[in-house]
Amino acid sequence: MDFRELERDNMGRCRLNSPVPAVCRKEPCVLGVDEAGRGPVLGPMVYAICYCPLSRLADLEALKVADSKTLSESERDRLFAKMEEDGDFVGWALDVLSPNLISTSMLGRVKYNLNSLSHDTAVGLVQHALDQGVKVVQVFVDTVGLPETYQERLQQRFPSIEVTVKAKADALYPVVSAASICAKVARDQAVKNWQFVEKLQDLDTNYGSGYPNDPKTKVWLRKHVEPVFGFPQFVRFSWRTAQSILEKEAESILWHGRAPRKVAVSGVSPVAGSGSDCGGKPGDVPGRIRTCTSGETDFSTVDRSAQYQHHGELPWLQA
Repeated sequence: MDFRELERDNMGRCRLNSPVPAVCRKEPCVLGVDEAGRGPVLGPMVYAICYCPLSRLADLEALKVADSKTLSESERDRLFAKMEEDGDFVGWALDVLSPNLISTSMLGRVKYNLNSLSHDTAVGLVQHALDQGVKVVQVFVDTVGLPETYQERLQQRFPSIEVTVKAKADALYPVVSAASICAKVARDQAVKNWQFVEKLQDLDTNYGSGYPNDPKTKVWLRKHVEPVFGFPQFVRFSWRTAQSILEKEAESILWHGRAPRKVAVSGVSPVAGSGSDCGGKPGDVPGRIRTCTSGETDFSTVDRSAQYQHHGELPWLQA
């Protein structure tokens, strides 16, 4: 997998894909959809599709693909390498969603929850395969939310394709197992090679699993919280674990004056309600440094000193 595009800009999303096997443009194909990294507070979420002709499904099963969660890292890497070797009949595509994109979506002025983001990403990848000329006739999806609702939505979007959405589909359908392996291998690689734009000193890369209940992850979060600007962009600011740490470790601020429409900067957001809630004038913007990446401004391409300098120029951010 070539992650150079993600390494150049890990603030949004990045799509990667294999070459489309010629046979997949000629014969009816089955396609599986799965994700990796939905739950962690650290790092990206990766959605993946894997597809092959129906006539070669037995060959895919012969690779002994399985739910990626049941495999060791070395086993996943070996199986992904084998799928790459079998590129004459197996294809895949990925959508890597950055922590910043996830949190911006969830905490923006117009809420966009994780389920909706997941559903739309899956739809986008299926459409991507169709746009590449893959003759998709069956789709199997590991569910997010209620499988019946999700399946109905996908079936309406792709009426000519037979869609099946199931819980634990990655353990039931080999083509979904293959997609789960692609997603997990990609996420692991993205996390290991993450490019921190903040130029942090004494950066500790011992993140643990990245899941909120992992003690190593919690230690890492506490070590790398900045009292004014919050966490690096590697952290999903919208996760409750991150919010709880900021509430304890971050500085409280109160500022007066009507904020411009696009006020929230990366890691900083007004949250405490209207100015009248805390004794200010209506239109004043009280708040506390909190876990948010909503708004249009980000400082992903500058170092910490530049961030401080820029923040000092914002008239509405006065301690």
